[in-house]
Amino acid sequence: MPTAVLALGGNALARAGEPATVTNQFRHARESVAPIVELAQQGWRIVIVHGNGPQVGDELVRNEAARKVAEPLPLGVLVAETAGWIGYMLQQSLQNALAAARVQRDVVTVITQTLVDRYDPALSQPTKPIGHALPAPEAARLREAGRPVGKDGAGEWRRLATSPTPLGVVEFPVIQRLIDQGVLVIAAGGGGPPVYQDPFLGLEGLDAVVDKDRVSSILASQLGAEVLMILTNVDAVFEGWGTPQARPIRRMTVEEAERMVAGGSLDAGGMKPKVEAAADFVRRGGARSIIARLSEGPAALRGETGTTISSPR
Repeated sequence: MPTAVLALGGNALARAGEPATVTNQFRHARESVAPIVELAQQGWRIVIVHGNGPQVGDELVRNEAARKVAEPLPLGVLVAETAGWIGYMLQQSLQNALAAARVQRDVVTVITQTLVDRYDPALSQPTKPIGHALPAPEAARLREAGRPVGKDGAGEWRRLATSPTPLGVVEFPVIQRLIDQGVLVIAAGGGGPPVYQDPFLGLEGLDAVVDKDRVSSILASQLGAEVLMILTNVDAVFEGWGTPQARPIRRMTVEEAERMVAGGSLDAGGMKPKVEAAADFVRRGGARSIIARLSEGPAALRGETGTTISSPR
């Protein structure tokens, strides 16, 4: 059976413009698994990596609001926490949807750790937007309190976190054994809590987040997956995005994707890391990467929609 790594954005569950209640997020989780069930019916071995940007930002807010009555948790621990409860929502939704479709596949969430370089320069510069959009007065208040904030690609004020480059997923041998048994695995949730290898203590955590698209690319390479699918809230990668001349790009070579990244036309907080992660997977030997709307995953896999990045033939 072929293997696919599917990367789902945290915004798929906590969408802009509506309260991020558990009820709403469960509803979106149920909606999001329909294309995954279709792939499971076709016999694909599947690993799901999900984002947690809105959710981990909410956890930071809860930390700050309760800091006088409960000890705040470090960001790396909050990543693991959100990986647990988002994994629970996706796992339960998948189990119910698979049962309704009469597909006998087990589902499990594995809390995984992402290996990074302790001396990565990115650890000294917060650049990764997390949480929901902030009103300007709230952003100013956070800045005055010493919290890093900045504008995202959409021009909205957001909290910022440091985001080192992922080097590997520590538990990938476990994931490999599970998918070899036909289990659908949810792993590297929120990019996975980042850790480094200390020469004396072993694995040690860091107060940072890792980009889930980059982690999904690394994990897909580690697993020898045939395809990496980055499923998001837009139809494809667009040329001339934000202009009247915008048009979807259905196919790109790795070289064309790299030129697009270097050209500076992609949003650093949105599509740029997705295209970089997709191109990196193919450059490391993967057959193809796909960037597509979540609901259109199976159609994109057939080449009917989305953007496919592959090596030149």
